[in-house]
Amino acid sequence: MNLIQTLEQHADNIPDAIALKNDSVTLSYRGLIDEIATSQQLIKECKEDCTMALAVDNHPAWAILDIACLANKTPLVPLPGFFSDAQLMHAVKDAGASILITDNPQRFTTLFDYLITQKSTICIAGKRLMMMHLATVAQPLPAATAKITYTSGTTGQPKGVCLSEQSMLNVASSVQKMVKLDDSNQHCGVLPLSTLLENVAGLYATLLAGGTAHILPSETVGLTGSSLNIRQLHHTLQSTKANTAIFIPELLTALVAVCEAGAEKLDQLRFLAVGGASVAPTLLNRAHLLGLPVYEGYGLSESASVVALNTVANHKVGSVGKLLPHLEMMFSDQQEILVKGAQYLGYTNQPNATQQPWLATGDIGYLDADGYLIINGRKKNIFITSYGRNVSPEWVERDLTSTPAIAQACLFGEAKPWNTALIVPSATATEKTIRSAIEAINQTLPDYARVGQWLLAPQPFTVANKQLTTNGRLKRDVIWQTYQDAINALYTTAYA
Repeated sequence: MNLIQTLEQHADNIPDAIALKNDSVTLSYRGLIDEIATSQQLIKECKEDCTMALAVDNHPAWAILDIACLANKTPLVPLPGFFSDAQLMHAVKDAGASILITDNPQRFTTLFDYLITQKSTICIAGKRLMMMHLATVAQPLPAATAKITYTSGTTGQPKGVCLSEQSMLNVASSVQKMVKLDDSNQHCGVLPLSTLLENVAGLYATLLAGGTAHILPSETVGLTGSSLNIRQLHHTLQSTKANTAIFIPELLTALVAVCEAGAEKLDQLRFLAVGGASVAPTLLNRAHLLGLPVYEGYGLSESASVVALNTVANHKVGSVGKLLPHLEMMFSDQQEILVKGAQYLGYTNQPNATQQPWLATGDIGYLDADGYLIINGRKKNIFITSYGRNVSPEWVERDLTSTPAIAQACLFGEAKPWNTALIVPSATATEKTIRSAIEAINQTLPDYARVGQWLLAPQPFTVANKQLTTNGRLKRDVIWQTYQDAINALYTTAYA
């Protein structure tokens, strides 16, 4: 069954159960089906064979329009609020979206002024939205494209990954089964629904199970732009009585800190997934000591979000869990992870880009003896020392940040005889504890991967200073540009 058929079945079997909820709107499964039907008609009246862009903060209206597009087989382009104007313009033109629906008309009217041919106000689930018709050029999309997801990445313009409804539902169904979601589940959507992970593993998995998705505006969950109000997020998890939520590492770091400072326990929470970037094992251990049920996972857009996941039944700190049941995995000669079973359809303007059954993820890793997936880093981030040794910096950085003294680390060493680590210390660290931590880690590493010298960064790597992506990955090029003179000086001094 597809998603709309499953929802119709819920509407027949549990019509009064709550499907979507926020501070002002509560929709039963019967009510959700009615709202979707209304939105389907609205989309049909817009323009035949259109591609639709959606730029709306988290709200039940977002989910309704998303599912209505699935039901109508209208390709949807979710536009993240954190995208720059240039990225938004690129995504809309790249996907050939001729309809745009937004709750921020001022921004988008200004941005797309010369492309707008018609504007109208619509109301979905009590939320007033603006619909804009755009004079864009239609772009070729792979057959069966249901969603075109863009990620900010680290460099250049974002790519449009084309996904089918079936590939997304395969992931959602596997997550539902692995996490054991049922109709009693209360999921709090923390990440933007424009994020594929929240859309598929959060919203879809909850709705497949017949549970309730709490879809609250970003301000209510404590996320405004690049700033975080962790106490507001903690309060929202409490007030919604959330059983499940999805975090990125930066959010988990803040939640652990506020809980260690004495915040009330989140007794209802039973599964807190964390993904988007590598999570330091010490952070996971701190979370578990607090009783936070945190489970790391791994995925990528081309596999419709989740690929592997730790669960209550199968859990190992330091791994990203076990493969989702609908997938297969193998490794190249270079230990690159290859995945089969959730293939994307192609990229925008490259409709026949993916013909191979195995997807090369770009990540380096291995399966341990117990079948848990260990990620060592990104293939493209591997650097080669002047001795010809390949080093995956994420491997060393993960080990460094597993110590209490080091909050963040970024390793450099391309074409150098030894590696330099840029260190962001923890709040209680001293130079002595950092040095001791690095010496201890070096003892566990082969000589070519060890830290030869290190520098303290005067400020953390954050989204605000553009040294982190929005999902918590290091922007290595930006960090290098900021600190290259200081790092190069270490080598110059050593050679003098």
